[in-house]
Amino acid sequence: MRSIAIAALLATTVLEAGQAPAPADRPVPRTDANSVTAHAQLLDKARRGRIDLYFAGDSITRRWGATDYPEFLADWTKRFFGWNAGNFGWGGDTTQNILWRLENGELDGVQPKVIVLLAGTNNVGNTPSALPVADRAEDVSRGIKAILDVMRSKAPQATIVLTAIFPRNDAMAAMPVIDEINRRIARFADGRSIRWLNVNGRLADVSGRLLDGMMGDALHPTLGGYGVWADGLEPVLLELLGPRAATDGAPPPTGDPSKAITSEAGPAPRR
Repeated sequence: MRSIAIAALLATTVLEAGQAPAPADRPVPRTDANSVTAHAQLLDKARRGRIDLYFAGDSITRRWGATDYPEFLADWTKRFFGWNAGNFGWGGDTTQNILWRLENGELDGVQPKVIVLLAGTNNVGNTPSALPVADRAEDVSRGIKAILDVMRSKAPQATIVLTAIFPRNDAMAAMPVIDEINRRIARFADGRSIRWLNVNGRLADVSGRLLDGMMGDALHPTLGGYGVWADGLEPVLLELLGPRAATDGAPPPTGDPSKAITSEAGPAPRR
């Protein structure tokens, strides 16, 4: 554990106050203790059991199959048991962070048949930016392309299901950027090794306003929102993986390490 933390610290480029963030296609580690522990847990998960269906992303991905969200985990199990699914999302991750985790062992030797990727919303964020929409979208699109390239390199036989960034209404100014990113990254799909999945028309109206019951906090899906994603995934997974088996060999799910830590300050914020 200590060696992982030291390596992460050495690999980090500290950004001075006011300096621009790293380009979205540059791998950057998370160095907080909780993220270092989570990375170690995900490395262990990657080396255990059988994973035919690999989910990568941020908190939107993570919450669906995490032990600290039991209602979502029950839904995940109902929908994916028998396909040997492993969840490798981590809350708060940008494309830079996901790229770093993939380059540092979380996909090594796994050889899944299908990878589902949903990434980029944390690069967009919910705060105003002086950068033009096209520039922001181009940067994030390059980050997603870099993730796809690493996935193709480490799991060349896998089919990647690239999911459009979901609508978010915690800041409506984010929607033009998200829409432009989705237009750009849709071009990465070739219909064979990379499939494009866009379920946003069932999550929001044409203006980007979320439909009732889809997102509990204007960002993270409810069970209804996850149901929309699952409905979009199911025909693709049936085609690529076949019917779900009666047994499952995937490693056990993980959760947020901080949830196991109690203090007088109360529970840690959810990721």
